[in-house]
Amino acid sequence: MADEATGEIDWYLPDPRAILPLDGLHISRSLARTVRQGLFEVRFDDHFEGVMRGCAERLEGSWISEEFIRVYLELHRQGVAHSVESWKEGRLVGGLYGVALGGAFMGESMFYRETDASKAALVGLVDRRMNRGFTLLDVQFLTPHLERLGALEIPHSLYSCLLRSALRIKARLAP
Repeated sequence: MADEATGEIDWYLPDPRAILPLDGLHISRSLARTVRQGLFEVRFDDHFEGVMRGCAERLEGSWISEEFIRVYLELHRQGVAHSVESWKEGRLVGGLYGVALGGAFMGESMFYRETDASKAALVGLVDRRMNRGFTLLDVQFLTPHLERLGALEIPHSLYSCLLRSALRIKARLAP
């Protein structure tokens, strides 16, 4: 994350760490209805920079600095960083981005411009992860929003074991 005051990119290793178990995504009735009705078209990697900028805009004094965006755009060009996007009527209205390594996806941030847009992207990510061999969805920090979606905290020692195991897996998020 970029330090809000200096813009320097720092490394954070939270303990405990928040993850979203593969089978633990809690989908409310209203979100299930939104997904079933197809209110959003979920796409992968169509507008990576747009997702990053959407995430940066939602945070005053954002830790998503221009340098951070530049670095992640390079990771995206290398096929390591990915976005999951919710589109409506040709407009990007929500999404999330992160890094995929082996069978692990480390989510960085999410945003929405319409109700449930970021959650629909998360549902799309979890669905694709489950179908493509991923075993770990790292959400870093537990927030009330992520907790309602099924995220939980685990000790760093358990996280390290899960990460080591996931890194040995050959999984692909993008087609």
